[in-house]
Amino acid sequence: MKRVLLLATTTGYQIRSFGEAAQAVGAELMLATDRCDQLGDPWADRAIPVRFLDNEGLMSVAIAACVTQKPDAALAVGDQPTLLAARVNEALGLPGNPPGAAARSRNKLQARDAFRSAGLLTPAYQVFSLSDNSALLAGQTIYPAVLKPLALSGSRGVMRVNDPTEFVAAFERLRALMTAPDIRLERDAAHDAALVESFVPGLEFAVEGVLTRETFQPFAIFDKPDPLDGPFFEETIYVTPSRQPASVQERIIAAVSRAARALGLHHGPVHAECRVNQDGVYVLEVAARPIGGLCAKSLRLERHGHPGTAASLEEVLLRHALGEDVSGYQRESRASAVMMIPIPARGVYRDVQGVAAAQAVTGVDEVRITVKPDSLLIPLPEGRSYLGFIFAHGDTPSAAERAVREAHAQLRFLIVREVPLARSGE
Repeated sequence: MKRVLLLATTTGYQIRSFGEAAQAVGAELMLATDRCDQLGDPWADRAIPVRFLDNEGLMSVAIAACVTQKPDAALAVGDQPTLLAARVNEALGLPGNPPGAAARSRNKLQARDAFRSAGLLTPAYQVFSLSDNSALLAGQTIYPAVLKPLALSGSRGVMRVNDPTEFVAAFERLRALMTAPDIRLERDAAHDAALVESFVPGLEFAVEGVLTRETFQPFAIFDKPDPLDGPFFEETIYVTPSRQPASVQERIIAAVSRAARALGLHHGPVHAECRVNQDGVYVLEVAARPIGGLCAKSLRLERHGHPGTAASLEEVLLRHALGEDVSGYQRESRASAVMMIPIPARGVYRDVQGVAAAQAVTGVDEVRITVKPDSLLIPLPEGRSYLGFIFAHGDTPSAAERAVREAHAQLRFLIVREVPLARSGE
């Protein structure tokens, strides 16, 4: 039985999806994570406990754990482990991305530099230290602009500003966010700076695929039908297949492929984000990992000529990592959509009503509420989670999108105002 080392900083959904995929493939999954104490050992597999603090130390821990049981492949789930996965693959002689390429894919400034050098459309940008005077920086910025942390994902910390006053407020907000304990624990020097770039108008898309020795194979282009114009950039709905003309889709795939080469990515999963307007395709990022959370459930893949043999994205990625030819896999014929249920306001989650009614909407496959009762909800730009997910299929992309919107309209969330803890003696 072949072994796959899965490196992850999450306790949740996607790890379990990879566990199910490993059973389907007939492979053994070795899990290396900093959250072993929270997983409950879901497969009784003696997960390898590591802490994702510094990659140099992590590499030795991960490789030491693989001495007696060398894996046949290593995959990363989430942004933070991508560099470690690249170093493990390099050290063990396994196919993967060069560590330098993985590092560039995680750093927005390095990625922008690589894209510009490759001749890709790139917004004007500059980098500022978070210790700088925000009022002085506001005078050096051309508006509208977007502030971004260099190494966070999921639109966390990303804010649009239209004038110096908004810039100062957003910069101070970002500075406060980057002092959060979970961020400082990463000990990443990139967290001490911010990228400021010109706002790129247009429609936004996500692209999912895989690289096989530098050849990019797209699995899907997701439309993002809700406008993402700021002030924050919370993603809500993904719909596939794209409703854009074939010529636009071809340009998107070509730009993502060029961007992956510009970063030096070589082998493994790819999740990319881009914007399209009258000027062309602006690649915003190319991550060396699959789409996050439960969103992968909206993507089912079939082998060409074998209808009805749908496989999960995780299964196809495991097969690819183990050296199988996955070039025959393509997206299923029916349209699908996923809604990442947004957090409407800060507060404590108590309950939800209307799940049964939402589940009964025509086309809806599943309504999954993932937030736990009594959880503190924090919306973007400081937050990094959702209330849950809604999945749907339809004969057309519009039908699938309509289903998730109608289902969401049935839900009523009870969120109460956060009550501050009493100080000692009160």
